[in-house]
Amino acid sequence: MKTDAPVLVIGSASVHVARFVRGLCAAGQSVVASTHGELAVDPHPALLATTTIDLGVRNWRAPQQIRKLISQWTPRIVHAHQANSVGWHAGRAVRGSGVPLVLTLWGSDVLLTPAISPLHRWMIKQALRSATAWTADSRIVLEAADALLGSRTAAARRVWIPLGIDDSGVASQPEKRILSCRLHKPLYRIDAVIRAFARLTKTHADWTLEVAASGTESEALKRLAAELDVIERIEFSGMLSPHALALSYRRAAVYMSVPVSDGTSVSLLEAMAAGCVPVLSDLPANREWVVDGLNGFLVSDLDRLDQAMQQAIGLWESGQWAATGGAWNPQLIRRKATFTRNIEQFLALYAQLRAG
Repeated sequence: MKTDAPVLVIGSASVHVARFVRGLCAAGQSVVASTHGELAVDPHPALLATTTIDLGVRNWRAPQQIRKLISQWTPRIVHAHQANSVGWHAGRAVRGSGVPLVLTLWGSDVLLTPAISPLHRWMIKQALRSATAWTADSRIVLEAADALLGSRTAAARRVWIPLGIDDSGVASQPEKRILSCRLHKPLYRIDAVIRAFARLTKTHADWTLEVAASGTESEALKRLAAELDVIERIEFSGMLSPHALALSYRRAAVYMSVPVSDGTSVSLLEAMAAGCVPVLSDLPANREWVVDGLNGFLVSDLDRLDQAMQQAIGLWESGQWAATGGAWNPQLIRRKATFTRNIEQFLALYAQLRAG
């Protein structure tokens, strides 16, 4: 697909936004990216320009700066990532321009941020109402956005599109390893994973836990592992490159993710594609991908997390997993959540909005 008018992407300078920009460019869609910080993207013929704008809530000039980009580039779509100050600024910028605004919800922006203060709640509502279309990688996030607006709901189109994974097609070679790769922040409850693993080692001393990623709690988590006398059974591998993380998925038999709140995490999709047994917190977004006891395990009581880990290990060690969830999950991801397929869905949405 080749279009002359670019998409103006507005967002943080995160790896997710960078990946999204690269995906649009690879599909032949020209892009102008304006982000809160320098975006880590390589030059590409379809990437017409990258700029930085302070997208924090205190920068009252941000809408004017975005409007200047709209005037300069005449984009077919403005696509804002997150219904926080990014979506708020973008919504005010497109007002009166005739350019549709696509607002991609990331989960925490509508699930958690509105509770911070009445100002945050008002700002997010304004962002939602300004958009022509909302997208999210889980239906529960779209429903939460609707609930946030209540009776004064927006006319925006709601579209479920995962921000899927790259299909490497490399076969997994799982070992007796459990993988946790969420950030070391209170939201993700990595401490609960370590405590459950410590209980698990009493009956499964030959299993290893890999705790990848990092964050504000990294040192505290290492101290906890030492206090529980499992530091020798845990590999703290830190922030991994995409290649190294892919290897960790392929080596792991079980994948752990038990955040307090979440949308559809890319790491879950990657773990499912690799054939890991998912052990997850029982959240609505996770229920969109996993049926408890069928193609993974959902846990609501973290005191029983080690029991779910034992179930996952038993299923894997018995050989049953290879014929059931271990075969079904990769097929499910290939059908619904590969990044190339999802980019095609975004491009189709852009075309529909312009035609409408």
